[in-house]
Amino acid sequence: MEPLDLAEFEWKIVVRPLTLDDYDALVAMARRCFPDMEPWGRDQIESQLSLFPEGQICVEIDGKLAASSSSLILEYDPALEWHNWKAIADGGYIRNHKPKGDTLYGIEIMVDPEFRGMKLSRRLYDARKELCRQKNLSQIIIGGRIPGYHKHADKLTARQYIDSVVEKENYDPVLTAQLSNGFIVRGLTPNYLPSDTESCGFATHAIWSNIEYVPGAKRRFHHVVEPIRVCVVQYQLRAISGFDEFAQQCEFFLDTASDYKCDFVLFPELFTTQLLSCVASSRPGQAARQLADFTPQYLDLFTALSVKYDINVIGGSQFVIENGTLYNIAYLFRRDGSIGKQYKIHITPSERKWWGVNPGKSVEVFETDCGPIAIQICYDIEFPELTRIATQKGAQIIFVPYNTDTRHGYLRVRYCAQARCIENHLYVAISGCTGNLPFVENSDIHYAQSGIFTPADVEFSRDGIAAECNPNVETVIIHDLDFEQLRRHRDVGSVQNWHDRKRDLYRVVYQEDGRSHEV
Repeated sequence: MEPLDLAEFEWKIVVRPLTLDDYDALVAMARRCFPDMEPWGRDQIESQLSLFPEGQICVEIDGKLAASSSSLILEYDPALEWHNWKAIADGGYIRNHKPKGDTLYGIEIMVDPEFRGMKLSRRLYDARKELCRQKNLSQIIIGGRIPGYHKHADKLTARQYIDSVVEKENYDPVLTAQLSNGFIVRGLTPNYLPSDTESCGFATHAIWSNIEYVPGAKRRFHHVVEPIRVCVVQYQLRAISGFDEFAQQCEFFLDTASDYKCDFVLFPELFTTQLLSCVASSRPGQAARQLADFTPQYLDLFTALSVKYDINVIGGSQFVIENGTLYNIAYLFRRDGSIGKQYKIHITPSERKWWGVNPGKSVEVFETDCGPIAIQICYDIEFPELTRIATQKGAQIIFVPYNTDTRHGYLRVRYCAQARCIENHLYVAISGCTGNLPFVENSDIHYAQSGIFTPADVEFSRDGIAAECNPNVETVIIHDLDFEQLRRHRDVGSVQNWHDRKRDLYRVVYQEDGRSHEV
């Protein structure tokens, strides 16, 4: 069997500036989103792009326009007719755009019905927020539709409906998304868009405040390091009836991590062995190859979920057959739809004995939208040379999916993970399985206490433990990590292990692409 072509499973998600070449697709999308409203004309889009190109943003999925947003900059004035959408938008021409203003005003956002439910509005709102930070704007103001209101208008006033959405009693496809993206409702506007029958003409007046705003500064004058939010899943294995049940459990955890706006979620090594509970039992070597048959479904599932929930997923690991050889591979599913993979390099004696797994040959470091990361599968974290190589290549966090049957096995992973933090001034997150799988040989019992670890120094958490699960219960932990703190620690920490290596006495030499490299 030839290696799977990951390009066949990848999606291509791009958040980019809108261009005039998008006009026809933009109009077609507008007609699908707002069938009762006339789309903007070409002259209006041309005007927006000429006056404020950075404020016109879109999301493209596999070359197809999937969502867009339009905005302009204004000088905040309480007396301005913020309730008058046509006036604020200048009829779509935005000739009132003020490059030196202090407020970003969002005049439109739309998501193609084909791509709804994929949190694309979050990507657009995040792009708007970053534009605010870069231009040192104090806030974003939007007049938001409430398209769910017409279903409740016979029982609730518009104000009561908005209160019910804020209190989570009702769901509104626009207002709920705005609230989840940090906007606060400051007012209610009647006759905002009279043709909007779903909203009964009403709209909210909502604001997002830029806490990095510096009055009087022309732009952001320092780079603020954003924390990286990591979710670790401690996954309980139990018998299931089929792949759909497995997918449902995985989606639950991704939905949870996404609700907390996590950047990464980590699943355990070979948690896919749960799928062996729904196939005919066989000897271990054959069972491992039966599990590999699920790989295309597994790749499709996690690619779609990483995009849908806007999160980078380390999908544990999975058995894969390439050219007749069985490998244990961890996949990185980026939220832009692309995929990376790391082969397990050190194979445990039991993996060789029971399953016939073969080792990989290279240490990968993956670029992500949050910086470079590496993945080491279980036993690999117990070999310090691999983390030395990954650190040399730029990794700042090591994700370790593991699968251990006893507390002794878990402790080997845990203690080595903490050692790697100290040796290399980086973070390590480990994720393991709990629960039992009767009749699945070499994966029948499990022990785990997953965690997120840091270097051991005064500026980090006590005992070098950022967060830790209770042992052997299904749960998640979520924690923010600061890469700038790592940089400072490496340079001025109480000890500088990386700088103080005695390379005149020892060094790490490895082979890659037919060449020797030295750390």
